Amino acid sequence: MSFQDMGSLGEFIAALATVATLLYLSAQIRQTNLITKAQFGHGLTHRLYERFFQTAKDPEFARFLGKDWAAEDIDSVDKSRITFFTIMLLVDVFDVYDKVEQGLVEKKHLDMRVHMLRTGIFRSPTGARIWSFWKNARDQEFVDWFESNIVDPASMEEFINKFREENPEEAQAAESETNSFIRTE
Repeated sequence: MSFQDMGSLGEFIAALATVATLLYLSAQIRQTNLITKAQFGHGLTHRLYERFFQTAKDPEFARFLGKDWAAEDIDSVDKSRITFFTIMLLVDVFDVYDKVEQGLVEKKHLDMRVHMLRTGIFRSPTGARIWSFWKNARDQEFVDWFESNIVDPASMEEFINKFREENPEEAQAAESETNSFIRTE
């Protein structure tokens, strides 16, 4: 075997090693992306569960959430709390929507939030005012999506009817309550 043959063999082995290295790096990048996506998803789920936990352990806050937020007799402190709570929910949806669009989290994280927000908070007077102000900060695609999935009363009515069909005993109990979270008007 000549030096030229040995050099060619060395170049061939180097080319194979380069291809193997690229395949390995591709697998590493894919795995890193999956881990990052899982971490984002975990963070979003933790953020949501933390709100649930805080509500469950704080009776005063739970009473606040149970009020009819559209009632005329809401005092100024509760109006401020309603405003900031609603803004927090809206910014959370902004964040999750963007992460879904970027492919960083699964759509189920957005679906959970849409399911909760469809109950009417953005059809209350305060929610409508907040959405009217904040929608200017978003592109038209998001505005259209938000209004058709969360604000649209027809979408909510369809959601409520489906809920009533699937849960007749819960629907009957809910009819006697005046909670702004079940608002169709």
